[in-house]
Amino acid sequence: MCGIVGLVSSGPVNQQVYDALALLQHRGQDSTGIATAEGRVLHMTKAKGQVREAYRTRDMRSLLGTMGLGHVRYATRGTASSEEEAQPFYVNAPYGIILVHNGNLTNTRELTRELNDVDRRHLNTNSDTELLVNVLAHELQQQVLGNELFPEQVFAAISRVHERVEGSYAAIALIAGQGLLAFRDPFGIRPLVLGRRTSGLAGDEWVVASESLVLEAGDYEVVRDLAPGEAVFITPDGQMESRQCAANPRLIPCSFEYVYLARPDSVMNGISVYEARLRLGDRLANTIAQYAPTGNIDVVMPIPDSSRPAAMQVAQKLGIEYREGFYKNRYVGRTFIMPGQAERKRSVKQKLNAMSSEFRGKNILIVDDSIVRGTTSQEIVEMARAAGANEVTFTSAAPPVRYPHVYGINMPTSRELVAHGRKIPDIARELGADHLIYQEVADMQAAIVEGTDITELEMSCFTGDYVTGTVSPEYLEWVEANQNS
Repeated sequence: MCGIVGLVSSGPVNQQVYDALALLQHRGQDSTGIATAEGRVLHMTKAKGQVREAYRTRDMRSLLGTMGLGHVRYATRGTASSEEEAQPFYVNAPYGIILVHNGNLTNTRELTRELNDVDRRHLNTNSDTELLVNVLAHELQQQVLGNELFPEQVFAAISRVHERVEGSYAAIALIAGQGLLAFRDPFGIRPLVLGRRTSGLAGDEWVVASESLVLEAGDYEVVRDLAPGEAVFITPDGQMESRQCAANPRLIPCSFEYVYLARPDSVMNGISVYEARLRLGDRLANTIAQYAPTGNIDVVMPIPDSSRPAAMQVAQKLGIEYREGFYKNRYVGRTFIMPGQAERKRSVKQKLNAMSSEFRGKNILIVDDSIVRGTTSQEIVEMARAAGANEVTFTSAAPPVRYPHVYGINMPTSRELVAHGRKIPDIARELGADHLIYQEVADMQAAIVEGTDITELEMSCFTGDYVTGTVSPEYLEWVEANQNS
C-alpha cells in the first residue's frame, strides 16, 4: 500500500503535490518522493521518512514546473530502509519517464528475465516499480515513430503493459515534454480517482490520486474513478483523453482499503469508506449478539481511529454504552504499516494509552478494524487488564486474516499471521482475550458493496482466492523465501 498523486496545473505544482502527499501520509511512512516537469526538463527529489521531514526549502525550490507527481511509500517489496528504492523511478528513454506506483506485481521473476534478456534493459534494484517503468518505457518506445507522441501510441503501449504485467498497479507517470499518464490494472485492485477544476482563462487543471480526499481538499470536482484497465493521458495544456486498454477488465477492488487502509473521509469506487465502516459495525453487532454473552458487557470501546465507526454502530445496535478508553498519540506511525515486527511491538504502547478510570472493574468489549499479526491486539488486551478490566471480549470488524496478501499490503508470509492454521479459540488464547469474535466473510463483502453495482471484492487474505488467477503455492513459497531480498 502506497499513496500516489499526479497533477497538471496552470501554475507551479510543487506545493500542491506536497500538500496532497501530506493528506496521503497514512498510506505510507517509509519514504516519499516528488517529481515535476518543466517543459522537457524533469526534476526529482526523494528521501526516507515522512513528508513533513523529507523536504527542505531548497528541495521545493528545485521542483519547477506545472506538472508533477508524488509518492508516499510503505514497502511491500524490496528493502524498506533503502533510499534507492524510494519512488519515483526514472528512465531516460523515450523522452524521459518518471513513474510512481501503488500495488504489487506478481510476475516479477518473468519480467526481470524478459527485461534483461529480451528488452536489454538494466535493473538496479529489487523494486517492482522499476520493473513497471521499464516495461512501460520499452512498450512506448515500440510505438514512437518520430519526435511527436500521440495519445493513440500511449494507449497502445498501455495495452501491451496490461498483457505483460500481472498483479495490482495504480500508476502515474510524467513523460518529459509530452504529458501526464495514469493507468490502473485490469482488476482495479488499487484505487485511483480523477478530478478536475477550472482555472479561468488557463482552462482545466487535473489531478489523479489514490483517495478522493486529495481532490476535495484542493477544490477539485471528482470526475470519476479510473476504470480497471483504463489509461488517462493529459497534455501540459490540460487536454485529457482516456481509453480502455485491457481486453477483459473486471472491477474487483481491495476490501482492506475499506476495512483499514483508506481515510474515512474518502470515497473510492463509489463507496464511502466511512459509511462502509458503519455497515461493518452493524453486521458485526449481529455476530457478537449470536456468539458472545453480551448481557455481561459494560462498555464498548474502539481502538482509535479506524475502528471507531464500527464500534459506534456495535454499541448502538447492542444497546451498550460506548466509551473511549484508549488515548492515541497521533505522533506515532500506524503500527500495521511499521516496517518490522519488533518496531510494531515497540510502538504499540507509545501509540496507545489505556485510561484506568474507563476500565477498572468493567467487562470490556473492544472493537478493532482487523487482526493481522496479533502483536497490537495482544498488547491491547494486556493494557486493558493492567488498567483494571475484569473481562475482555475482543472483536474484529474484518474476518480472520489467514492467507498472505500479494497485491500491495505487507502480509507476504503466512507465518506472520496469527490466524493462519489456528481456530478462533486458539487465537483468543494467543491474544489473551476471554472471548474473540470475528466478522463473517460474507457480511464484510455485503457491508462494503451495499448500494453499489460492485459484485466482487479482492479478499485473498481472508479467503485464499487470488483474483488475478496466477498466484500459485510455488509463488507464495518463493515470496516467503525472498521476503527481505
